[in-house]
Amino acid sequence: MSNSAPQAQGPGRPARAGASGPPNQTLALAAMMFAVSMTFIDQTIVAIAAPDIIHELGLTSSQMQWVVNAYLLTLAAFFALGGRLSDIYGHRRVMLIGTLVFVIASALCGAVPTGEYAQAWLIGFRAIQGFGAALMFPAALAVVIAVFPVERRGRALALFFGVSGGLTAIGPLLGGWLTEWTWRAIFWINVPVAVVAIVLALLAHIPESSNREPLDVPGTVLMALGMGLTVLGLQQSVTWGWDAWPTWTCIVVGLVVLAFFCRFELGRRHPLVRLQVFRDRAFAVDMLVLFFAMTAFVPVLFFASVYAQVSLSASPNQAALYLLYFFVGFALASQWGGRILDKRGARPALRTGAALGAVGFALWAAKLTTLSMHDQWPYAALAGAGIGFLLAPASTDAVNRSIGASYGEVTGITQTVRNFAASIGLAVFGTVLTHVTVNRVAETLRGEGVPSGPARTAARHIAEAVTGNADARQPTGGGRAAELTRESMQAVRVDFAEANQWVFYSMAGALVLAFICSLWHPGTRVTGDAAPPGEPAPHPPERRAY
Repeated sequence: MSNSAPQAQGPGRPARAGASGPPNQTLALAAMMFAVSMTFIDQTIVAIAAPDIIHELGLTSSQMQWVVNAYLLTLAAFFALGGRLSDIYGHRRVMLIGTLVFVIASALCGAVPTGEYAQAWLIGFRAIQGFGAALMFPAALAVVIAVFPVERRGRALALFFGVSGGLTAIGPLLGGWLTEWTWRAIFWINVPVAVVAIVLALLAHIPESSNREPLDVPGTVLMALGMGLTVLGLQQSVTWGWDAWPTWTCIVVGLVVLAFFCRFELGRRHPLVRLQVFRDRAFAVDMLVLFFAMTAFVPVLFFASVYAQVSLSASPNQAALYLLYFFVGFALASQWGGRILDKRGARPALRTGAALGAVGFALWAAKLTTLSMHDQWPYAALAGAGIGFLLAPASTDAVNRSIGASYGEVTGITQTVRNFAASIGLAVFGTVLTHVTVNRVAETLRGEGVPSGPARTAARHIAEAVTGNADARQPTGGGRAAELTRESMQAVRVDFAEANQWVFYSMAGALVLAFICSLWHPGTRVTGDAAPPGEPAPHPPERRAY
C-alpha cells in the first residue's frame, strides 16, 4: 500500500495539501480506524458493566437501558448531519471535532458522581457521546475515501470496515477485564485511543477541502426528529410491547416526519441530503443490499451471545469468544470483497456475499439445537464471511457514485441506512424470539405437569429476562435468563435454541432478499474520481459493465 496519493476531490473548494506534501495514506487510514474503533467498542462494552453501574449509582434496569439508548438514539438521529457538516467544513476538521466531543463526553461519563444527579449526568453525556460519534464516523470514512484513489479504495475500505467491525466483538472481553478494576474505566479507555487517533491524523497531513454552502437547518431538525422517533419506537418495542400505543405513536409519527422530510428536501436548493443520488440504479441497489444485510449483521451480535449464555450456559466472556467465529470469517472475507471490488466492480462481491451469508445463516440455524459450539463454528464463520464479503463493497461502491453529491453526504446516507436497518432487525427478530420462546417453554412446562396458567407466566418471565431487562443491542444480555434456565430443565435450553432457529432462519431470509436485490445491480464500475460540479474530473469517471 503506497504511502501517498493525490486528493480525490468532492464538490466544493479544492483540497489544500499544504507545504508538507501529499497525505500519508497509511497514517490516515490508521488514524481513522483508531477513531471509529471507539464508536464500535462503545456499542458493546457498556452492557458488561451494567450490573456494577446499577449497583454503585442506584439505577434501575430501565434507567440503565436509557443510558445505552441515549447513545444509540443520537447516533441514529445525527448521522446525516455529521456527513453534511463534513462536506461544509472539511472532513479532517469535523473528524477531529467529533473525536474531541466523543472523548470529552467519555471522560465525563466515567466521572459521574453518585447521588440524585447520577442518572441525568450519565444519560446526558452518553447522548453527547452519540452526537460526537455521529460527527466523527461519516467524516472519518470520507477522509479514507478522499485520500485513496478510486481504483484502490475497495481494499482500503475493506480493511477499515473489517478491522473496525471486528472490534465490536472485543467490547465484552475488554469490558469484563476493565470492570474488574472499575466500571468507570470502560469510558476512560477512550482517552488514550482518541489521543492516538488525533496525533496520527495530524501527522498524516490530510488535505482539507470545504464547501461553504448554507446548512439546511429545517431539514436537520426534521431528519433528527423523524429518525429519533422511529428508532426510539423500534428500540422500545420489546419493553413497551408491540400492542402499546407509545410504540406505534413513535414509529408512525417518525415515519410521517421522514416522509415529509423527503418531500421537503426535494424542493431545497441546498438540502441536507440530495435525494437525487437514489436515481442512480447501482446506488439504490447498494443501499438495498446494505439494508437487508444490516438487519442481520448487528442483531446477530445480540442473539448469538444470548443463545450462548442461555442454551450453551456460557459466561459473558465465553459468549464473546463464541462471536469470534463469526468475526474470523467476516475479517477474512472483507479483504477478498475489497479486492474483487477494485478489480471487477461491486456486483460479483454483492452476489457472492449475499449467497454465502444466506447459506451460512441457514446452516448455522440448523445446528443451534445441537447445543455444541464445536458443531457450529464453520457455519458461524461462513455467515460472517458472507456479511464481510458484501459490506465494504456495497458501502464503497455507493460512495464512489457520489457524483453530483459529495463524499461526506453519501457516507452519512449509508450509515443512516445501516443503523436504521439494524434497529428494524433487532425489533422484529426480538419479537419473534420472545413469541416462540414463550410458546415452546410453556409447552414444555405443561408437559411436565405445570398448569397452563403458571406455565405461561413462567415462560413469559424467561423470555422477558432474555429480551426485556437487557439492552437489545448489546451482545451481553441474558445473564438473568441464563441463571433461570440453568435452574430449570435441559428441555428449556433446547426450547430457547429452537426459538433462536426462527431468528437465524429469518436472518438467512434477509440475505436472500439482499441477493435478489443484487441481481438488479447494473454491473457498472466507477474507475475515476468524481469532480465538483462544473469542474473537470482529475480522472474522468468511467463506468464499465462486468
